[in-house]
Amino acid sequence: MKILFSLLAVLGGIAVAVQAQINGGLGKKTGAIEGSFVSFAIGTLALLFIVLFFGKGHVSAAMTVPKWQLIGGLLGAFYVFVMVFVVPKIGVAPALIAVIAGQIVVGAIIDHFGLFGGLKIPIDWKKVTAIALLFLSLYLFNHK
Repeated sequence: MKILFSLLAVLGGIAVAVQAQINGGLGKKTGAIEGSFVSFAIGTLALLFIVLFFGKGHVSAAMTVPKWQLIGGLLGAFYVFVMVFVVPKIGVAPALIAVIAGQIVVGAIIDHFGLFGGLKIPIDWKKVTAIALLFLSLYLFNHK
């Protein structure tokens, strides 16, 4: 079952790579902020219809969660804006490597300390080596 979740995550990564190039092109025509807005607006409309027709949860429960849990949308908007702005300047692969590097470093810190209610998974030398290699790949992708 774990492999299915990993494959689903790979599909999510594919979607992010394709989205980066599409949004980069949108941003070139409309402007980075405007392109980010259009992208988020279309995604919001799609999710609205999915919630209306398939949702089984309680959207109103969002008002009862700790307020810090509501910043995910702001972080997502920031991510989309950064990709719309950066991809036309450096390309999809270098932008994604940089994003992944940031995700892995902060993800390892979150896991190590069990932040935000997560599991505590200590950082070890293998993870530090993997992070160093990831930054080496970022360097190699950007070095001419």
